[in-house]
Amino acid sequence: MPWKEVSTMSSRREFVALAATAGSNIRELCRRFEISPTTGYKWMDRGMDAAERFEDRSRRPRHSPKRTDARLEEMIVAIRDKHPYWNARKLRRVLQRQGNIAVPAASTIGQILKRYGRITPAASEAATAWHRFEHPEPNDLSQIDFMGHFAVGKDRCYSLTMIDDHSRYAQLLAACGNERSETVQRHLIGVFRKFGLPRSMNMDNGNPWGNPTGNPYTKFTVWLIRLGVRISHSRPMHPQTNGKDERFHKTLRGELVSHHTFSCLSEVQRSFDRWREIYNHERPHESLGLEVPASRYRPSAHAYPETLPPIEYGPDDLVQTIRHNGMLYVWKQDFYIGQAFAQQSVALRPTLEDGLWDVYYCSNRIGTVDRRDPTNVELS
Repeated sequence: MPWKEVSTMSSRREFVALAATAGSNIRELCRRFEISPTTGYKWMDRGMDAAERFEDRSRRPRHSPKRTDARLEEMIVAIRDKHPYWNARKLRRVLQRQGNIAVPAASTIGQILKRYGRITPAASEAATAWHRFEHPEPNDLSQIDFMGHFAVGKDRCYSLTMIDDHSRYAQLLAACGNERSETVQRHLIGVFRKFGLPRSMNMDNGNPWGNPTGNPYTKFTVWLIRLGVRISHSRPMHPQTNGKDERFHKTLRGELVSHHTFSCLSEVQRSFDRWREIYNHERPHESLGLEVPASRYRPSAHAYPETLPPIEYGPDDLVQTIRHNGMLYVWKQDFYIGQAFAQQSVALRPTLEDGLWDVYYCSNRIGTVDRRDPTNVELS
């Protein structure tokens, strides 16, 4: 079975990197990438060679193990010119991966870059380190957001991104023509089919993630809950809650978007695909000890369900269906839960406080109602 036409080399490289992670289910991974096991194992064998470029042609020869100082400086400058926003520590890690040259200290590389005019004093002063909390395992949490729009010809591009919190692996980088929930859902289905489902996702409070009225649930987030993904929202006016994705946006703007002019969304997506491959597999990440995100990422064991099983509640639950207008009718009273849950069944369970009942959708508690006061509804 052939590879898909889009980004063939990127797909091969990504497949090999994911297959090399501990506990990978190779046949399941082949199914997600829509290739045969024979093709998958062939590229896994070829991927054992560090020089493999995943091209349909002979591999590029290795560098000579003996370099003069002048040639080493030329190599450093060439890498910097190819990736002008990578600092000396990243360049040193790139050189170390080659394994056949004596690599100078990062401070020496920095001096070489300054001598060749690749680092200015102002840039050195502005450089700052980033230190962030991270979840302990891949797929514990994914952060998703739109970067913000920019001009593409006469149209606008809305950049949709999703980052794995633990590994900083860019699971999604899509050039969208709008920010509608159906657009996001279409892209996420493709990501979930390839990488599986994260345990939880964090997002901000604007559309399509949240509701302008303050209701935390939309059709989009209800769909995620139905898939078994836990949802959390950033605190209002605190974008740092989604900080890794925000930092990814800064890197994307600085290394790509701010320095290119695009004529159409297809051209943007091709550039996004190339840059995402470099970001995941080549660009050393300082918060990862100068390793690449792909070295710490592995697909989720929770596969995307093409057909959802029926929702099951306990025998003691009071099960009701939300009306089309978002109302929960029970005890001859109406409680407004939200139109995002229209036609969905929910379960009510009594709390320890008299009159208060928790409302559950699937395994998630979505709010509390007070049967003594139908206006007293708290959504969580």
